[in-house]
Amino acid sequence: MRNDILANINAPKELEALYRQNRSEFKREFMSLYPEVADGSIAACWKERLDHERGSISWGSTDELTFVVIASLMAGILAKGPEFLPVKAEFYYARNIGFIVFPFLMAYFGWKNLLRPAHVSMVAIATAIACIFVNALPGSMNGDTESHTLFLSCIHLPLFLWAVWGFTFVGGERTALERRIDFLRYNGDLVVITTLILITGALLTGMTFALFTLIDVNIIDFYVEYVVVFGLAASPMVGTYVVQNNPQLVDSVSPVIAKIFSPLVLVTLVVYLTVMLGSGKDPYNDREFLLTFNILLIGVMAIILFSVAGAARASSSKIGTLILLMLAVLTIVVNGIALLAILFRISEWGITPNRLAVLGGNMLILTNLLIVTYRLSMAVFRDTENESVERSIAQFLPIYSLWTVLVVFVFPFVFGFE
Repeated sequence: MRNDILANINAPKELEALYRQNRSEFKREFMSLYPEVADGSIAACWKERLDHERGSISWGSTDELTFVVIASLMAGILAKGPEFLPVKAEFYYARNIGFIVFPFLMAYFGWKNLLRPAHVSMVAIATAIACIFVNALPGSMNGDTESHTLFLSCIHLPLFLWAVWGFTFVGGERTALERRIDFLRYNGDLVVITTLILITGALLTGMTFALFTLIDVNIIDFYVEYVVVFGLAASPMVGTYVVQNNPQLVDSVSPVIAKIFSPLVLVTLVVYLTVMLGSGKDPYNDREFLLTFNILLIGVMAIILFSVAGAARASSSKIGTLILLMLAVLTIVVNGIALLAILFRISEWGITPNRLAVLGGNMLILTNLLIVTYRLSMAVFRDTENESVERSIAQFLPIYSLWTVLVVFVFPFVFGFE
């Protein structure tokens, strides 16, 4: 989009077409490159137009709003699946939680990006195969028939669906690196807006319960079963709708959150590792502690990705980049400890599906972290752009996706549905 804007900066008709093609991306890219084209009268007009829009709330087109409402209602109906399907709730939600949200987000971006029929077919087939496969897997995740490969497939399936969703976001352009970076930024923005929506919903729920309690009317069961369930299922769709039509709402908030949380996470991680050394706990012999350690690793890695995206958008200072570099280095230490722990457990007790999945995931994250750390060090010590960090993250996304495919679809057969 940035290159298209620059190429057509003096062509009003083409700029308008680009704007209508993807308003949020156009606004973001135009405002970031405006200092380069500020001398042009057409660019100045667009600057005034976008500045005016930044202060207002857009509700999109009627067709888009209708799409979002219908998709939200359908997501809520799927969330109530066990009530009208002959399956137990624990079976349904363990295997199908991802299908309550992601297919509708795929449909939204497929529609918005005018996805080609061949790409639509690919997305539909991949989603259908995943749904049939995970629901056909034998065993359960508790009781006498506990299946580790089923557990791994179920927890990795949302990541597979996330990758398919990303494919629709980039419009089927698998090599479009800039669009992958936009997808990462959008995910961070979506987390912010969806969290705000859920907080507002929680306040509304509390107020509703209090008001009806005053008149001795018990609506808790009905409200939770329908309003809360439908609201939770619809929140990602509604959040996406808000972000796509009002990027100005999060353009300032997300970088601020990144700047606040990065140093806080860095301090927390330093304190945690220090206390861990004297606590007597270690991930080598404590399985639950190793699991928590890996969850911590994934969480910190996500914060780094989110912070890098926010920093690049807000032209972060060298201090901010240095904090990210220190956080990345500490995360490598955490990853190294977790990796040594899982290798120790494999050498002592052999290969299992869970250990192999953790080992593979840790290896991928460590490799990506090393690349990110190198890029951050270049940004700190050689004044290179943070965009190179974003690109190194975006380039690694297909590798994560491939690993997810292996865990979801191949592990059950390799380990005999163990």
